[in-house]
Amino acid sequence: MELSKNMPTETQLLKNKISEILYWPKRIDWINVIFLIALPVWAAYQALYTPLRLNTFLLSVFFYSFTGISVTAGYHRLWSHTSYSASWPLRLTFALGGAAAFQHSIRWWATKHRAHHRFTDTSKDPYAAHLGFWHAHMGWLVFKQDQKIIGRVNVYDLDQDRIVMWQHKYLLPLQLLLGYMLPISIAHYCWNDIRGGLIYASVLRIFLAHQATFFVNSLAHYIGDKPFDDRHTPCDSLITALFTFGEGYHNFHHTFPNDFRNAIEWWQYDPCKWLISGWKSAGLAWDLKSFQYGEIEKRRVQQARKMLDKRAGVLDWGVPIETLPVIEWSEFLRLAKDEGRSLVVIAGVVHDVEEFLDEHPGGKFFVKSAIGKDATATFNGGVYSHSLTATNLLATMRVAVIRGGGEVESFK
Repeated sequence: MELSKNMPTETQLLKNKISEILYWPKRIDWINVIFLIALPVWAAYQALYTPLRLNTFLLSVFFYSFTGISVTAGYHRLWSHTSYSASWPLRLTFALGGAAAFQHSIRWWATKHRAHHRFTDTSKDPYAAHLGFWHAHMGWLVFKQDQKIIGRVNVYDLDQDRIVMWQHKYLLPLQLLLGYMLPISIAHYCWNDIRGGLIYASVLRIFLAHQATFFVNSLAHYIGDKPFDDRHTPCDSLITALFTFGEGYHNFHHTFPNDFRNAIEWWQYDPCKWLISGWKSAGLAWDLKSFQYGEIEKRRVQQARKMLDKRAGVLDWGVPIETLPVIEWSEFLRLAKDEGRSLVVIAGVVHDVEEFLDEHPGGKFFVKSAIGKDATATFNGGVYSHSLTATNLLATMRVAVIRGGGEVESFK
Protein backbone atom coordinates (compact mmCIF):
# COMPACT_ATOMS: atom_id res chain seq x y z
CA MET A 1 0.00 0.00 0.00
CA GLU A 2 1.52 3.30 -1.08
CA LEU A 3 1.81 5.96 1.65
CA SER A 4 0.36 9.39 1.03
CA LYS A 5 2.92 12.05 0.18
CA ASN A 6 1.28 14.35 2.73
CA MET A 7 1.74 11.88 5.60
CA PRO A 8 4.43 13.16 7.99
CA THR A 9 7.57 11.07 8.36
CA GLU A 10 8.92 9.82 11.67
CA THR A 11 11.55 12.56 11.56
CA GLN A 12 8.90 15.24 11.06
CA LEU A 13 6.79 13.84 13.89
CA LEU A 14 9.82 13.90 16.18
CA LYS A 15 10.53 17.51 15.20
CA ASN A 16 6.91 18.47 15.93
CA LYS A 17 7.08 16.80 19.33
CA ILE A 18 10.30 18.61 20.19
CA SER A 19 8.76 21.91 19.06
CA GLU A 20 5.79 21.35 21.36
CA ILE A 21 8.08 20.64 24.31
CA LEU A 22 10.21 23.71 23.61
CA TYR A 23 7.14 25.93 23.11
CA TRP A 24 5.52 24.86 26.39
CA PRO A 25 7.62 27.18 28.64
CA LYS A 26 6.69 30.10 26.39
CA ARG A 27 3.05 29.62 27.34
CA ILE A 28 3.83 30.32 30.99
CA ASP A 29 3.45 33.84 32.33
CA TRP A 30 6.64 33.82 34.38
CA ILE A 31 5.97 37.15 36.07
CA ASN A 32 2.68 35.83 37.45
CA VAL A 33 4.38 32.57 38.45
CA ILE A 34 6.93 34.54 40.48
CA PHE A 35 4.35 36.70 42.25
CA LEU A 36 1.58 34.10 42.64
CA ILE A 37 3.62 31.00 43.46
CA ALA A 38 7.39 31.42 43.89
CA LEU A 39 7.34 34.46 46.19
CA PRO A 40 4.65 33.03 48.53
CA VAL A 41 6.53 29.70 48.73
CA TRP A 42 9.68 31.61 49.71
CA ALA A 43 7.74 33.63 52.29
CA ALA A 44 6.13 30.49 53.74
CA TYR A 45 9.61 29.01 54.23
CA GLN A 46 10.90 32.21 55.81
CA ALA A 47 7.88 32.28 58.13
CA LEU A 48 9.24 29.13 59.79
CA TYR A 49 12.11 31.24 61.12
CA THR A 50 10.22 34.52 61.58
CA PRO A 51 8.13 34.95 64.75
CA LEU A 52 4.70 36.48 64.15
CA ARG A 53 4.35 39.40 66.52
CA LEU A 54 0.90 40.55 67.64
CA ASN A 55 1.26 44.04 66.13
CA THR A 56 2.37 42.56 62.81
CA PHE A 57 -0.53 40.11 62.88
CA LEU A 58 -3.05 42.92 63.46
CA LEU A 59 -1.40 44.97 60.71
CA SER A 60 -1.70 42.00 58.34
CA VAL A 61 -5.37 41.52 59.21
CA PHE A 62 -6.04 45.22 58.64
CA PHE A 63 -4.37 45.26 55.20
CA TYR A 64 -6.02 41.96 54.26
CA SER A 65 -9.47 43.31 55.13
CA PHE A 66 -8.87 46.73 53.59
CA THR A 67 -7.61 45.34 50.29
CA GLY A 68 -10.21 42.56 50.18
CA ILE A 69 -13.10 44.99 50.68
CA SER A 70 -11.58 47.34 48.10
CA VAL A 71 -11.66 44.54 45.54
CA THR A 72 -15.10 43.20 46.51
CA ALA A 73 -16.99 46.46 47.06
CA GLY A 74 -14.88 48.50 44.63
CA TYR A 75 -13.42 46.50 41.75
CA HIS A 76 -16.36 44.10 41.66
CA ARG A 77 -19.64 45.69 42.72
CA LEU A 78 -18.88 49.35 42.00
CA TRP A 79 -16.85 49.25 38.78
CA SER A 80 -17.49 45.86 37.19
CA HIS A 81 -21.27 45.91 37.70
CA THR A 82 -22.00 49.58 38.54
CA SER A 83 -24.39 48.30 41.20
CA TYR A 84 -24.16 51.59 43.07
CA SER A 85 -22.53 55.02 42.84
CA ALA A 86 -19.86 56.29 45.21
CA SER A 87 -18.25 59.60 46.12
CA TRP A 88 -14.75 60.31 44.89
CA PRO A 89 -13.09 59.82 48.32
CA LEU A 90 -14.59 56.33 48.53
CA ARG A 91 -13.63 55.52 44.96
CA LEU A 92 -10.10 56.77 45.53
CA THR A 93 -9.84 54.61 48.66
CA PHE A 94 -10.92 51.57 46.66
CA ALA A 95 -8.40 52.37 43.94
CA LEU A 96 -5.58 52.55 46.49
CA GLY A 97 -6.73 49.44 48.33
CA GLY A 98 -7.06 47.52 45.07
CA ALA A 99 -3.53 48.47 44.11
CA ALA A 100 -2.30 47.22 47.49
CA ALA A 101 -4.10 43.92 46.77
CA PHE A 102 -1.89 43.35 43.69
CA GLN A 103 -4.81 42.30 41.49
CA HIS A 104 -3.96 44.46 38.49
CA SER A 105 -5.79 47.67 37.71
CA ILE A 106 -9.50 48.39 38.04
CA ARG A 107 -9.80 48.58 34.26
CA TRP A 108 -8.05 45.24 33.69
CA TRP A 109 -9.98 43.49 36.47
CA ALA A 110 -13.40 44.80 35.45
CA THR A 111 -12.78 43.99 31.79
CA LYS A 112 -12.02 40.36 32.59
CA HIS A 113 -14.96 40.12 34.94
CA ARG A 114 -17.46 41.58 32.50
CA ALA A 115 -16.27 39.04 29.90
CA HIS A 116 -16.73 36.30 32.49
CA HIS A 117 -20.36 37.31 33.02
CA ARG A 118 -21.18 37.85 29.39
CA PHE A 119 -19.61 34.58 28.21
CA THR A 120 -19.95 32.35 31.30
CA ASP A 121 -18.78 28.76 30.78
CA THR A 122 -17.73 29.29 27.16
CA SER A 123 -14.33 29.50 25.46
CA LYS A 124 -14.67 33.31 25.60
CA ASP A 125 -14.82 33.27 29.41
CA PRO A 126 -11.32 34.19 30.69
CA TYR A 127 -11.63 31.94 33.74
CA ALA A 128 -14.23 29.45 32.56
CA ALA A 129 -15.02 26.91 35.29
CA HIS A 130 -15.94 24.19 32.81
CA LEU A 131 -12.26 23.97 31.86
CA GLY A 132 -11.44 22.74 35.35
CA PHE A 133 -11.07 23.97 38.91
CA TRP A 134 -7.36 24.72 38.49
CA HIS A 135 -7.88 26.76 35.32
CA ALA A 136 -10.63 28.86 36.94
CA HIS A 137 -8.61 29.34 40.12
CA MET A 138 -5.11 30.25 38.91
CA GLY A 139 -4.39 28.49 35.64
CA TRP A 140 -5.75 31.32 33.53
CA LEU A 141 -3.11 33.59 35.10
CA VAL A 142 -0.24 31.11 35.09
CA PHE A 143 -0.63 30.30 31.40
CA LYS A 144 -0.89 33.00 28.78
CA GLN A 145 -4.26 33.24 27.07
CA ASP A 146 -4.98 33.95 23.45
CA GLN A 147 -6.58 37.38 23.76
CA LYS A 148 -8.25 36.90 20.38
CA ILE A 149 -10.39 34.16 21.92
CA ILE A 150 -11.44 36.02 25.08
CA GLY A 151 -14.77 37.78 24.60
CA ARG A 152 -14.91 41.52 24.01
CA VAL A 153 -16.85 43.81 26.33
CA ASN A 154 -17.64 47.51 26.54
CA VAL A 155 -15.55 49.44 29.10
CA TYR A 156 -16.23 52.95 27.82
CA ASP A 157 -17.52 54.03 31.23
CA LEU A 158 -14.24 52.96 32.85
CA ASP A 159 -12.22 54.89 30.29
CA GLN A 160 -14.16 58.02 31.27
CA ASP A 161 -13.46 57.53 35.00
CA ARG A 162 -10.48 59.69 35.96
CA ILE A 163 -9.67 57.72 39.09
CA VAL A 164 -9.77 54.43 37.17
CA MET A 165 -7.45 55.70 34.47
CA TRP A 166 -5.11 57.38 37.00
CA GLN A 167 -4.72 54.10 38.85
CA HIS A 168 -4.27 52.20 35.58
CA LYS A 169 -1.49 54.57 34.49
CA TYR A 170 0.45 54.53 37.76
CA LEU A 171 -0.40 50.99 38.82
CA LEU A 172 3.10 49.56 39.31
CA PRO A 173 4.43 52.30 41.62
CA LEU A 174 1.13 52.28 43.53
CA GLN A 175 1.36 48.53 43.98
CA LEU A 176 4.95 48.62 45.23
CA LEU A 177 4.31 51.60 47.49
CA LEU A 178 1.01 50.46 49.03
CA GLY A 179 1.38 46.69 48.75
CA TYR A 180 4.92 46.37 50.07
CA MET A 181 6.63 49.55 51.18
CA LEU A 182 3.80 50.89 53.35
CA PRO A 183 3.14 47.78 55.51
CA ILE A 184 6.87 47.08 55.77
CA SER A 185 7.57 50.66 56.82
CA ILE A 186 4.82 50.65 59.43
CA ALA A 187 6.11 47.40 60.95
CA HIS A 188 9.69 48.66 60.85
CA TYR A 189 9.32 52.18 62.22
CA CYS A 190 6.51 51.49 64.70
CA TRP A 191 7.72 48.27 66.37
CA ASN A 192 10.99 47.35 64.65
CA ASP A 193 9.77 44.28 62.73
CA ILE A 194 10.82 44.84 59.14
CA ARG A 195 11.15 41.12 58.49
CA GLY A 196 7.65 40.39 59.78
CA GLY A 197 6.30 43.31 57.77
CA LEU A 198 7.74 41.78 54.59
CA ILE A 199 6.79 38.16 55.26
CA TYR A 200 3.38 38.48 56.92
CA ALA A 201 1.93 41.94 56.20
CA SER A 202 3.06 41.94 52.57
CA VAL A 203 3.83 38.69 50.76
CA LEU A 204 1.65 36.20 52.65
CA ARG A 205 -1.14 38.73 53.12
CA ILE A 206 -1.23 39.36 49.35
CA PHE A 207 -1.14 35.62 48.69
CA LEU A 208 -4.13 34.96 50.96
CA ALA A 209 -6.07 37.85 49.42
CA HIS A 210 -5.38 36.40 45.98
CA GLN A 211 -6.68 33.00 47.00
CA ALA A 212 -9.85 34.54 48.44
CA THR A 213 -10.57 36.32 45.16
CA PHE A 214 -9.67 33.24 43.10
CA PHE A 215 -12.19 31.21 45.11
CA VAL A 216 -14.96 33.33 43.56
CA ASN A 217 -13.83 32.11 40.14
CA SER A 218 -13.30 28.48 41.15
CA LEU A 219 -14.92 27.31 44.39
CA ALA A 220 -18.05 29.40 43.81
CA HIS A 221 -18.58 27.45 40.57
CA TYR A 222 -18.12 24.00 42.11
CA ILE A 223 -19.81 23.73 45.51
CA GLY A 224 -23.25 24.84 46.72
CA ASP A 225 -26.80 25.08 45.47
CA LYS A 226 -28.39 26.61 42.39
CA PRO A 227 -31.70 28.05 43.61
CA PHE A 228 -32.09 30.57 40.76
CA ASP A 229 -30.55 29.11 37.59
CA ASP A 230 -28.84 25.77 36.92
CA ARG A 231 -27.94 26.39 33.29
CA HIS A 232 -24.42 27.47 34.29
CA THR A 233 -21.87 26.57 36.96
CA PRO A 234 -22.23 29.36 39.61
CA CYS A 235 -23.44 28.14 43.02
CA ASP A 236 -24.63 29.63 46.31
CA SER A 237 -22.45 28.55 49.24
CA LEU A 238 -21.93 29.88 52.76
CA ILE A 239 -18.47 28.29 52.79
CA THR A 240 -17.39 30.33 49.76
CA ALA A 241 -18.97 33.46 51.26
CA LEU A 242 -16.89 33.12 54.43
CA PHE A 243 -13.69 33.07 52.37
CA THR A 244 -14.61 35.92 50.02
CA PHE A 245 -16.14 38.78 52.03
CA GLY A 246 -19.64 37.59 51.18
CA GLU A 247 -19.19 36.75 47.50
CA GLY A 248 -20.30 33.15 47.95
CA TYR A 249 -23.91 33.51 46.81
CA HIS A 250 -22.74 33.29 43.24
CA ASN A 251 -25.81 31.72 41.70
CA PHE A 252 -27.86 34.72 42.78
CA HIS A 253 -25.12 37.08 41.61
CA HIS A 254 -24.94 35.61 38.10
CA THR A 255 -28.72 35.71 37.85
CA PHE A 256 -28.97 39.31 39.10
CA PRO A 257 -25.45 40.70 38.42
CA ASN A 258 -26.08 44.41 38.99
CA ASP A 259 -27.72 43.95 42.40
CA PHE A 260 -25.49 45.57 45.04
CA ARG A 261 -26.19 42.59 47.28
CA ASN A 262 -24.68 39.16 46.93
CA ALA A 263 -26.80 37.69 49.70
CA ILE A 264 -30.46 38.71 49.94
CA GLU A 265 -31.53 36.98 53.15
CA TRP A 266 -30.86 38.77 56.46
CA TRP A 267 -29.07 35.73 57.85
CA GLN A 268 -26.73 35.24 54.89
CA TYR A 269 -23.12 36.44 55.27
CA ASP A 270 -22.39 39.45 53.07
CA PRO A 271 -20.36 42.14 54.91
CA CYS A 272 -19.93 44.26 51.78
CA LYS A 273 -23.69 44.57 51.43
CA TRP A 274 -23.86 45.91 54.97
CA LEU A 275 -20.92 48.26 54.36
CA ILE A 276 -22.45 49.68 51.18
CA SER A 277 -25.70 50.28 53.02
CA GLY A 278 -23.72 52.05 55.75
CA TRP A 279 -21.91 54.21 53.23
CA LYS A 280 -25.29 55.18 51.80
CA SER A 281 -26.43 56.30 55.24
CA ALA A 282 -23.23 58.35 55.54
CA GLY A 283 -23.81 60.01 52.15
CA LEU A 284 -20.78 58.30 50.54
CA ALA A 285 -22.84 56.00 48.29
CA TRP A 286 -26.15 56.27 46.48
CA ASP A 287 -28.25 54.77 43.70
CA LEU A 288 -28.01 51.27 45.17
CA LYS A 289 -29.45 48.86 42.60
CA SER A 290 -31.51 45.89 43.73
CA PHE A 291 -34.03 43.68 41.99
CA GLN A 292 -37.61 43.67 43.20
CA TYR A 293 -38.55 40.87 45.56
CA GLY A 294 -41.20 39.59 43.16
CA GLU A 295 -38.71 39.24 40.29
CA ILE A 296 -36.28 37.34 42.49
CA GLU A 297 -39.04 35.02 43.68
CA LYS A 298 -40.14 34.37 40.09
CA ARG A 299 -36.71 32.96 39.28
CA ARG A 300 -36.63 30.98 42.52
CA VAL A 301 -40.05 29.45 41.78
CA GLN A 302 -39.18 28.78 38.13
CA GLN A 303 -35.98 27.00 39.12
CA ALA A 304 -37.73 25.03 41.87
CA ARG A 305 -40.42 23.98 39.39
CA LYS A 306 -37.74 22.95 36.91
CA MET A 307 -36.03 20.79 39.52
CA LEU A 308 -39.35 19.25 40.55
CA ASP A 309 -40.13 18.48 36.92
CA LYS A 310 -36.74 16.73 36.63
CA ARG A 311 -37.48 14.65 39.71
CA ALA A 312 -40.98 13.90 38.48
CA GLY A 313 -39.64 12.85 35.09
CA VAL A 314 -37.89 9.78 36.50
CA LEU A 315 -40.94 8.57 38.43
CA ASP A 316 -43.61 6.13 37.25
CA TRP A 317 -46.83 8.08 36.86
CA GLY A 318 -48.52 5.36 34.86
CA VAL A 319 -49.22 5.13 31.15
CA PRO A 320 -50.62 8.48 29.92
CA ILE A 321 -54.38 8.19 29.56
CA GLU A 322 -54.34 9.59 26.03
CA THR A 323 -52.16 6.68 24.89
CA LEU A 324 -54.27 3.89 26.43
CA PRO A 325 -56.40 1.64 24.22
CA VAL A 326 -60.16 2.40 24.19
CA ILE A 327 -62.49 -0.55 24.85
CA GLU A 328 -66.25 -1.03 25.16
CA TRP A 329 -67.93 -1.75 28.51
CA SER A 330 -68.89 -5.18 27.22
CA GLU A 331 -65.23 -5.92 26.48
CA PHE A 332 -64.30 -4.89 30.01
CA LEU A 333 -66.91 -7.27 31.44
CA ARG A 334 -65.70 -10.11 29.24
CA LEU A 335 -62.08 -9.64 30.33
CA ALA A 336 -63.00 -9.36 33.99
CA LYS A 337 -65.62 -12.12 34.27
CA ASP A 338 -64.97 -14.54 31.46
CA GLU A 339 -61.17 -14.39 31.45
CA GLY A 340 -60.87 -13.82 35.19
CA ARG A 341 -58.64 -10.74 35.03
CA SER A 342 -58.62 -8.46 38.10
CA LEU A 343 -59.90 -5.34 36.35
CA VAL A 344 -61.61 -2.38 38.01
CA VAL A 345 -62.99 0.79 36.42
CA ILE A 346 -62.47 4.10 38.23
CA ALA A 347 -63.35 7.41 36.57
CA GLY A 348 -63.64 5.73 33.17
CA VAL A 349 -60.17 4.16 33.31
CA VAL A 350 -59.58 0.42 33.53
CA HIS A 351 -57.02 -0.66 36.14
CA ASP A 352 -55.42 -4.06 36.54
CA VAL A 353 -55.18 -4.59 40.33
CA GLU A 354 -53.95 -8.21 40.29
CA GLU A 355 -50.55 -7.46 41.83
CA PHE A 356 -52.11 -5.18 44.45
CA LEU A 357 -54.67 -7.58 45.89
CA ASP A 358 -52.43 -8.75 48.73
CA GLU A 359 -51.06 -5.23 49.32
CA HIS A 360 -54.32 -3.37 49.88
CA PRO A 361 -54.34 -1.92 53.44
CA GLY A 362 -58.04 -2.73 53.84
CA GLY A 363 -57.58 -6.32 52.81
CA LYS A 364 -58.02 -8.37 49.66
CA PHE A 365 -61.82 -8.66 50.08
CA PHE A 366 -62.55 -4.98 49.43
CA VAL A 367 -60.60 -4.95 46.18
CA LYS A 368 -62.06 -8.26 44.97
CA SER A 369 -65.58 -6.96 45.58
CA ALA A 370 -64.93 -4.19 43.00
CA ILE A 371 -63.54 -6.44 40.24
CA GLY A 372 -65.65 -6.25 37.09
CA LYS A 373 -67.42 -3.13 38.36
CA ASP A 374 -67.33 0.67 38.15
CA ALA A 375 -65.82 1.51 41.57
CA THR A 376 -65.55 5.27 41.07
CA ALA A 377 -67.93 6.19 43.90
CA THR A 378 -66.34 3.70 46.27
CA PHE A 379 -62.79 4.90 45.59
CA ASN A 380 -63.69 8.59 45.88
CA GLY A 381 -65.52 8.42 49.16
CA GLY A 382 -68.39 5.98 49.05
CA VAL A 383 -66.62 3.84 51.62
CA TYR A 384 -63.26 5.47 52.22
CA SER A 385 -61.87 8.68 50.74
CA HIS A 386 -58.51 7.59 49.35
CA SER A 387 -55.42 9.79 49.63
CA LEU A 388 -53.37 11.25 46.79
CA THR A 389 -50.86 8.49 47.49
CA ALA A 390 -53.53 5.95 46.60
CA THR A 391 -54.45 7.93 43.49
CA ASN A 392 -50.80 8.00 42.36
CA LEU A 393 -50.42 4.28 42.96
CA LEU A 394 -53.65 3.53 41.12
CA ALA A 395 -52.38 5.46 38.10
CA THR A 396 -49.53 2.95 37.67
CA MET A 397 -52.15 0.21 37.11
CA ARG A 398 -53.89 1.79 34.09
CA VAL A 399 -54.45 -0.54 31.14
CA ALA A 400 -57.35 0.90 29.10
CA VAL A 401 -60.08 3.52 28.82
CA ILE A 402 -63.83 2.78 28.64
CA ARG A 403 -65.54 4.28 25.61
CA GLY A 404 -68.13 6.72 26.92
CA GLY A 405 -66.53 6.85 30.36
CA GLY A 406 -68.17 4.10 32.43
CA GLU A 407 -70.95 1.64 33.16
CA VAL A 408 -73.83 4.18 33.19
CA GLU A 409 -72.77 5.91 29.97
CA SER A 410 -72.50 2.59 28.16
CA PHE A 411 -76.22 1.96 28.59
CA LYS A 412 -77.45 5.38 27.46
